[in-house]
Amino acid sequence: MTFLFDANVAYFLLTLGFVLGVLALFTPGTGLLEIGALLTIVLAGYAFYNLTINWWALLFLAAGIVPFVFAMRKRKQWYWLIGTVVLFSVGAVFLVPVRAGVDAVNPIFAVFLNLVSAFLLWFIGSKSIDALKERPVQDLKRMIGTVGEARTVIHNSGTVYVGGEEWSARSDEMIAAGSSVKVINREGLVLIVEPVK
Repeated sequence: MTFLFDANVAYFLLTLGFVLGVLALFTPGTGLLEIGALLTIVLAGYAFYNLTINWWALLFLAAGIVPFVFAMRKRKQWYWLIGTVVLFSVGAVFLVPVRAGVDAVNPIFAVFLNLVSAFLLWFIGSKSIDALKERPVQDLKRMIGTVGEARTVIHNSGTVYVGGEEWSARSDEMIAAGSSVKVINREGLVLIVEPVK
């Protein structure tokens, strides 16, 4: 585990943990990103605990989040990412002081890593925010009046093929499999159908 005590490895783990954590906010659900973020941040914390760090450099890293938030608010304001990259890079370069036997974070590595991370997060984040603002493609109210085909016998329950998808359905009267059906109402995700006369 001595490789963790390299300042470049420790900063890479810290950045990777931050990236995975932000991606977990944009795409919650699987738990894999959350676990990856936690693991890499714990490893980075262990590494920095064993390295001497300049605590004031952490202020630059924390301040770098502010322009990132401004860049996320509107996609056309991507230029705020420049402030994020500059603040993160300054914080990274001065995070580990140069002393005997320990090198600081390489400035070229820090700038490259921060550029890639900031633009990756901005791109994925802005696409995620755009997707949240979109109206659902499938408007269930528009299903009423459409015609489809009964896949199974329908009475209290059954399956119909309407609008290119299979749906659960029910009817007040018995409908044979293969018959044409018309959607007259819905209850949640269950379509109420009647046979096409």
